[in-house]
Amino acid sequence: MSRILDKDLYQSGLQKMDWAFRYMPALMGIHKRFSDEKPLKGIDISLSVHMEAKTANLVTTLAAGGANVYATGCNPLSTQDDVAAALAFKGFEVNAVYGVGYGDYVAQLKATLDNEPHVIVDDGGDLLSLLHDEYKHRSNKVIGGCEETTTGINRIRAMEKSGRLAFPMISVNDGRCKHLFDNRYGTGQSVMDGIIRTTNMLIAGKNVVIAGYGWCGRGIALRARGLGAKIIICEIDPVKAYEATMEGFSVLSMDEAAEIGEMFITVTGCKDVICKRHFSKMKDGVVLANAGHFNVEINMDDLAGASVRIEQARKNIDSYIQKDGRRINVIAEGRLVNLAAADGHPIEIMDMSFALQALSVEYLVKHRGSFEKKLYPVPEEIDNEVARVKLQSEGICIDSLTPEQHAYLYGE
Repeated sequence: MSRILDKDLYQSGLQKMDWAFRYMPALMGIHKRFSDEKPLKGIDISLSVHMEAKTANLVTTLAAGGANVYATGCNPLSTQDDVAAALAFKGFEVNAVYGVGYGDYVAQLKATLDNEPHVIVDDGGDLLSLLHDEYKHRSNKVIGGCEETTTGINRIRAMEKSGRLAFPMISVNDGRCKHLFDNRYGTGQSVMDGIIRTTNMLIAGKNVVIAGYGWCGRGIALRARGLGAKIIICEIDPVKAYEATMEGFSVLSMDEAAEIGEMFITVTGCKDVICKRHFSKMKDGVVLANAGHFNVEINMDDLAGASVRIEQARKNIDSYIQKDGRRINVIAEGRLVNLAAADGHPIEIMDMSFALQALSVEYLVKHRGSFEKKLYPVPEEIDNEVARVKLQSEGICIDSLTPEQHAYLYGE
């Protein structure tokens, strides 16, 4: 039985799904093949991904392959209630409601696991963690799963290192058609979209501080520079920091950047990236946004403790008033800004990521029993297939090796 806000919202959700699917040629092709071949027949899948239109199209694609899909969101502030209603209208069990508290969020995850899944599709690792801890009794049938994010992969690696990982997982996040596009171009556009539509502020000329220069940080820096911002990078990795320098960005510690930044974006996957000592140095009117999966990068407890009062300055913006009158503005409670304050990654980007998810699920099912309890990369042939479909959909042709060239390069 679904737990959603309002089943009558389904029409706008169906409209969103239809619009997105028109621009998802890779997933559309997989959907058609799955409908014909039914490679997932009888497989129970528990899915925890940001509950919006593109995710809903992944759900229907897995179902087209014969799977029974049980869906929830991976962040309460990214759930779109009309999309959840649309999936429920289509007959799926959906447990997702926008804006619920942590306890209700965990209850939604647990309800999604009550079917005792064969496969999990996770975003951030919360579903995986539940299956390894208090909901371990629901993991008896699990043959494996797929993880979408850097944060989730870090959690899986920690489990694998400690010997706790109970079943194989595929690192969809590390697939080339994921991190090279989703993390960079998807995050870059969607983060700036969320900030601009929420604040209505000009980016050009501003000192924009980006904490973290991984693929997501690179993408945000690329888009912010394109909008005319002056970019400051904060990093702990000396190689990434020097790469940012070579790209022409300023590289400072957060202690230094706190004094001159006008807009701060965290994207590290770590906690307490911006904390009490930084808030005390910030200018009046600064804007803080988080693009990491969990709302721990900006220490909201520190900020609240340093503030005399909190005001809602605008929808999705809270102003924390300091003792000296300075205002520190936080978007979306420090949660994932591109989904809590926008619509997530562009459709064409998620077409690639969700195509990888669907094909990785198929791969797990097809080769069940042949995996160890560890983290696996996306098979190269899956990455290449998704890229080929995207190129073909845009009418782009590429070269191929002749037999002689192949023999020259590979000695075969």
